[in-house]
Amino acid sequence: MVYNKMEYQLKTDWKDNNMRIRHKPWARPELEASQFFVQDPDAFKGKWREQFAKEQPLYIELGCGKGGFISQAAYLNPNVNFLAIDIKFEMLGLARRNVSKVFEEHNAEPKNVLLTAHNIERIDLMLDENDKTERIYINFCNPWPRPKHKKRRLTHTRQLTNYRKFLVDGGEIHFKTDDDELFAESLVYFKECGFEIKYITYDLHNSGYEPNIVTEHEKMFSDEGIKIKFLIAQKTVLPQKPEQDPQG
Repeated sequence: MVYNKMEYQLKTDWKDNNMRIRHKPWARPELEASQFFVQDPDAFKGKWREQFAKEQPLYIELGCGKGGFISQAAYLNPNVNFLAIDIKFEMLGLARRNVSKVFEEHNAEPKNVLLTAHNIERIDLMLDENDKTERIYINFCNPWPRPKHKKRRLTHTRQLTNYRKFLVDGGEIHFKTDDDELFAESLVYFKECGFEIKYITYDLHNSGYEPNIVTEHEKMFSDEGIKIKFLIAQKTVLPQKPEQDPQG
């Protein structure tokens, strides 16, 4: 994949800012005092649907970052419960503030959203088949372009296999990225793990697809002329592996 100098620098700056976000001493105390932050997510494995005020569909955002998406999605969809996960407390601190701000602006309480800190590579420690999830969002995850790091991608087959355990049959993964290589290789990952592509566009903002909540990174990349790729993958039956000839 080839970028011009501006695109390369933009993507490099974005990765650096996300990987090396400055320490925010207020983040943990504010999170610990928040009614919608879960401090020990592993303790709720198999019981996540019970942690919300109402029983309703559960959507999960993996790598919620600063909360630009989850704050809007949760407010606009009060009949859905949202669980947002990120590994960085600094990011989650910003997400908590953004969620609070959006709901306060509309005189509403964030009863349908929870935030928690966890390594998504070990998501099987906090979610299982009892945490029936109707939808997963993956927005602008780290593309991990080096071959030795690709298994860390949130769309890698290793991760998709874990998601299948708690994603209901027919459940969906909504995936957005600016990265051409990640998008192309993710199409292969989804196919290998028994997901059918129900919708795909290589230029989201000119596709007419609605509704679309524009995140901070999405606007930044789009303003620089980088097209946003988007797909909806639906969980189906796992493809059967060809039987090996015992004499072969």
